[in-house]
Amino acid sequence: MIHIDGSYGEGGGQVLRTSLGLAAVLQKAIRIFNIRAKRSKPGLRPQHLACVQAIQKITKAEVKGAGVGSQELIFIPHGIFPGKYKFDIGTAGSTSLVLQAILLPLSLAQAASTVTIKGGTHVPWSPPFHYLKYIFTSMLALLGVNIELKLLRWGWYPQGQGEIKARVYPANELNSQHWDNPPLFLSLKGLSASVYLPQHIKKRQAERLKTHIEEMGFNLEIEEKEGSGIGQGSFLLLWVDEEIKSGFSALGARGKPAEEVADEVYMAFYSYYKSKVALDEHLGDQIIPYLSLAPGPSSFTTIISSHLVTNIWVINQFLDRNITYTGKIGEPGLVSIE
Repeated sequence: MIHIDGSYGEGGGQVLRTSLGLAAVLQKAIRIFNIRAKRSKPGLRPQHLACVQAIQKITKAEVKGAGVGSQELIFIPHGIFPGKYKFDIGTAGSTSLVLQAILLPLSLAQAASTVTIKGGTHVPWSPPFHYLKYIFTSMLALLGVNIELKLLRWGWYPQGQGEIKARVYPANELNSQHWDNPPLFLSLKGLSASVYLPQHIKKRQAERLKTHIEEMGFNLEIEEKEGSGIGQGSFLLLWVDEEIKSGFSALGARGKPAEEVADEVYMAFYSYYKSKVALDEHLGDQIIPYLSLAPGPSSFTTIISSHLVTNIWVINQFLDRNITYTGKIGEPGLVSIE
């Protein structure tokens, strides 16, 4: 049994999700302790419990400690079983994070799977649905994993009740990659969306962002979209639509002007542009578990984050790969997998 200290490094839910995903792929029994020990509400929250229950279902695992507030979990998988699954988080917890927890094993299963998840689709502290659709899954396709994503209903905090659907076509083998050079920034796209809000909000978000990007000397093709769902919300995404994709987003909030939403997206994009790296900060930590399972060496440049450093540590508990990085947290660096 592999023992994982859930308080290591960044010490959040990512330690749990990566550990469960690798345990499922490698069919290893694991014990995770000190789960989210440093958080104000330590232990499993409903969203994390949904991740555990989802991966338990697709692996027919024996599980002990799967309850809200639990700080210790034992997980013993018994295979990977592709199929048709439905999961309901029951709160506005992130559907994206639950999907990411089960994508790793399903991407290496023996057949395709269909997964429907209810919860929050565009909520704080997690990748929004459209980041998965336009950036994450596009990059996974380069590794050999093909995923079709549909947004059935938008879900905001605190109401949730959004719904996403994924069709996962597994890869026979993952492809190693070398993503070392920054994009050319020749194709920039955007999405400005809202649900049950005045039309001018998404328009102002789009116009402000377009002005920022054009002042940099780039062109931006941006779509304005009215979504459907429970509750109100607005969302803005900018992405680089080249072979290597990157994305930057922000959510609206009560009392937060539309222009502030656009400024937030622009500043994140500008920081990435100035760093001259290939992968955006969030993509680096999300994709490294897949690269670590691909035979042969891989590398990528990115902004080194605490999430990335923590994920490297978790991977090293499971795999005998030499994973190194240069640069300090918050700075550009090179990640190498030998």
